[in-house]
Amino acid sequence: MEPRRRERKVIAVAGAAALVAVGLNIAFSAVAAHRRRKRQELPGFTAQLNLSAAEIKRLADRIIAKAKETYDSVAAVPLDKVSFANVVAPLAELDALQFPLVQACVLPGMVSTSEDVRKASAEAEKRLDSHFVLCRQREDVYRVIKAFAVKGERIGPEATRFLQCLVKEFERNGVKLSPSKRKEMEKLKCHIDELNLNYLQNLNDFTKFLLLNEDELAGMPFEFLKDLEKAEGKLKVPLTSYHVTPILEHCKVGSTRKQIAVAYGQKGGKDNLGILENLVQLRHKFARLLGYANYADFAIEPRMPRTSRKVLEFLEEISEQLSDVANRELSILKDLKMKEEGNAQVGMEDLLYYIKRAEEFKVDLDIGEIKQYFPVSLVISGMLKMFQDLFALRFDESKDAEVWHDTVRVFSVWDASSSDLLGYFFLDIFAREGKYAHTCVVTLQNGCLCSDGTRKVPAAVLLSQCPKEFDGNSALLRFPEVVRLFHEFSHVVHHISNRATFSRFSALRLEGDFAEIPSLLLENWCYESISLKMMSGFHQDITKSITSEACQSLKRRRDLFAGLKMKQEILLCLVDQIIHSSENVDIDDLIKELHPKVMLGIPLLEGTSPASCFPRIAIGYDAVCYSYIWSEVFAADLFVSKFKDDLLNQHAGLRFRNKVLAPGGSKDSLEIITDYLGREPSLQPFIRSRTRNSL
Repeated sequence: MEPRRRERKVIAVAGAAALVAVGLNIAFSAVAAHRRRKRQELPGFTAQLNLSAAEIKRLADRIIAKAKETYDSVAAVPLDKVSFANVVAPLAELDALQFPLVQACVLPGMVSTSEDVRKASAEAEKRLDSHFVLCRQREDVYRVIKAFAVKGERIGPEATRFLQCLVKEFERNGVKLSPSKRKEMEKLKCHIDELNLNYLQNLNDFTKFLLLNEDELAGMPFEFLKDLEKAEGKLKVPLTSYHVTPILEHCKVGSTRKQIAVAYGQKGGKDNLGILENLVQLRHKFARLLGYANYADFAIEPRMPRTSRKVLEFLEEISEQLSDVANRELSILKDLKMKEEGNAQVGMEDLLYYIKRAEEFKVDLDIGEIKQYFPVSLVISGMLKMFQDLFALRFDESKDAEVWHDTVRVFSVWDASSSDLLGYFFLDIFAREGKYAHTCVVTLQNGCLCSDGTRKVPAAVLLSQCPKEFDGNSALLRFPEVVRLFHEFSHVVHHISNRATFSRFSALRLEGDFAEIPSLLLENWCYESISLKMMSGFHQDITKSITSEACQSLKRRRDLFAGLKMKQEILLCLVDQIIHSSENVDIDDLIKELHPKVMLGIPLLEGTSPASCFPRIAIGYDAVCYSYIWSEVFAADLFVSKFKDDLLNQHAGLRFRNKVLAPGGSKDSLEIITDYLGREPSLQPFIRSRTRNSL
């Protein structure tokens, strides 16, 4: 979920006290009163929609002011008088009550049609983000929380976990450091942020191109060539992923592929390599200030593996387990290259091209024709039915609820057996100007138990940029877009299934590795005939669903050459993990050493450095690039063990909902999955499922 890291910056802090949040709601009651009279009420939903730019600013002001006031009151509790009621409960309660107010400020920046509103939202988010960091650095508040933790008052397991999270969040923000050390930490953070931006700016500023003639681009589709500008009698090929990837997939001229791959692989160049080396050293210094041996251990501590050593062992094991199948895949590519070019030496520039060629021989699939079976409306209706059937849910559309655009739909979610209200979701899936450009999920409200005994229900928004209907006909989706929608809606169901007591443990505020596991698990339904047919139908006659043969081809296409594809990911994850867990590593030398080992003898392209043009390693996923592979492995084990033989088994789906989705972050993630499986998770289902059809 690309915006999810951005969202977590805003939501990762508990607020002040319950009284404050009530005051904030009262303050805005006059503004929203006329709206409430005109719209259908959503019981248990308190998030405010359609705030103006001025209202967003005022709400952010009040959130900050009242939060400060309540943090002051918590800090004022005498250390010998600390109790759950006067220390932990107010923070937990406000986390639930403040969250929808914060999200009311943040969401408009992603969905509003007004530029002024989007600008006000971005400014509010930045201010709130800074404010929440300062809250977690208050030594006076930490002293009181720590005093209660040391006191050892008997509280329940979820409350204990909440308390532990509070303590750890303060400590990871440097609250135990001396003033001078804290000042040093802030300088390091500022310097790191500056270098992150420099790294990305160098990539964005890369505008180089190559001049090639049509013979050098043999094999490229006419549509691709006609869009290229001409210069000096040749075709001007910009070195962007939009142009480079098609050439590496389709160009028949090996020397052109190599020329393009080398030029693109120099993006960022020595400047970015130097920036990354500085970043790594600053991150190590930052982590050591906080008492960690290295930056990787700091980054991984709150995640499922807990330590960098565990991650390295995981990556090395999966790389080794994939070596046999990857070697067989490489042999196929060598044979293809020998037949076509008379040379069996496969380089990195050849992988995409010959994998594409192998697909043509091994997979009978017309991607253009497949698209005809995925009208947007049918995909959505089939997807909703499938999730209802599998997880024993009922979705009811609320036609008159307040929304921010007339294309947005609202659904209430009910337990099909008990008829209990579980939550709400908003579908904002059609493209419009000014809207966030990617498919993602944004949470509006967290599920939790309030102090008065009532339950606040979770609510989420699914955002996308699907094409709109044309002449009364539903627009068509490419298959990857279908998978993406399904993946993200899985996050919606995960969020709404949450039954944790504390808002802090909402389903989308989890350890990063665990948050993706359910969605990666459920992606498997997009590759199975029985489920794929439920959300497909020929656009001119929707009674004709996609064929079983086409479903099998889509699955085979996904798994084809899975070993080699995964090896490339593992290489970059290993580089990320090693440089962030070791001191003074020469990144260029490390990549040159690792590349042939991981990639089965394929050498690094001369003059390139993947680390100079791999933004995840520089910002956003530093030291945690492994996470997606980790999640895939767990998801494969869950699928094979519990669902593969009966995809629509509601008993299995309900058990998964209750045992894995419902706890949210209220329990240790690894413990949740181990208890559900009845054993330690295994790597083997992933290896078998991804390599069975890889050749």
